[in-house]
Amino acid sequence: MKILHLDTNHPTLLKQLNAAGFENHEDYTSSKSEIEKKIHNYDGIIIRSRFSIDKYFLQQASKLKFIGRVGAGLENIDCVFAKSKKIKLIAAPEGNRNAVGEHALGMLLSLFNKLNKADKEVKKGVWLREDNRGVELDGKTIGIIGYGNTGKSFAKKLRGFDVTVLCYDIKPSVGDENCKQVSLGELQKKADVVSIHVPQTALTEKMINTSFIRSFTNNFWLINTARGKSVVTEDLVLGLKSGKILGAGLDVLEYEKSSFENLFSENLMPDAFKHLVVAENVLLSPHVGGWTQESKEKLAQTIVSKIRKNFTSRKI
Repeated sequence: MKILHLDTNHPTLLKQLNAAGFENHEDYTSSKSEIEKKIHNYDGIIIRSRFSIDKYFLQQASKLKFIGRVGAGLENIDCVFAKSKKIKLIAAPEGNRNAVGEHALGMLLSLFNKLNKADKEVKKGVWLREDNRGVELDGKTIGIIGYGNTGKSFAKKLRGFDVTVLCYDIKPSVGDENCKQVSLGELQKKADVVSIHVPQTALTEKMINTSFIRSFTNNFWLINTARGKSVVTEDLVLGLKSGKILGAGLDVLEYEKSSFENLFSENLMPDAFKHLVVAENVLLSPHVGGWTQESKEKLAQTIVSKIRKNFTSRKI
């Protein structure tokens, strides 16, 4: 079987696929249209997020048997059309779940203890102890929305704290020893912290909006390490300004795209994003929650294992 690699990944991916008997070709520079002209030669594709795999692309891939996405989500692939062509979709949410869980916890503790603000001040020679008095996680109720791989990882990280952990998920019976599954209404009534761990779907897009935010009984902290389009940024900012949202840790943003850095041009930056950049109770990171040295290898290994399980019985 011939596999086309469209993004660079950890070396273990190519090494183990070669050892398993697959023929691997690499093309990290050709345009999408150039790839479309030769994709009919391949049985498999390995991609991260270089470009979207749409219906037209898949129509050209007459031999394609699988697509391996070295990441957790499949939103850059026309999954419905791919499945209609009996193309197997392989993702690797197991590969970076630990990294995301740790990142979410790190953001939460940093916000609670004003570490980002205090760090900037001390480096400028400003010593404000009372102004940087934090709050403790113990005694709080943590609400997790989406209890899959990363949601469960985050809940596991919370086991060392004296907290109540609740989760809401559209799938039934996903709760475990680390988290009690409840209705969305109960979560909104009790949560002091909300951490988002949902995939990008029609149901989750713009899910965190003004109506959603106002449905919480308590003022709360928001962590989003999932997908930026789940949060309406303008509504988030309104929540921050009103105090309904006490602070936010955002590893992902509604505005993300391949040219994200262009947002820092004054003419392109939305007003809501301008507020996030200067707000002391907002912590931002560039979609790196699942982006650790360890997860890079784990993601690659997960894809290799799934490809070998489905398409060869030869042992490495």
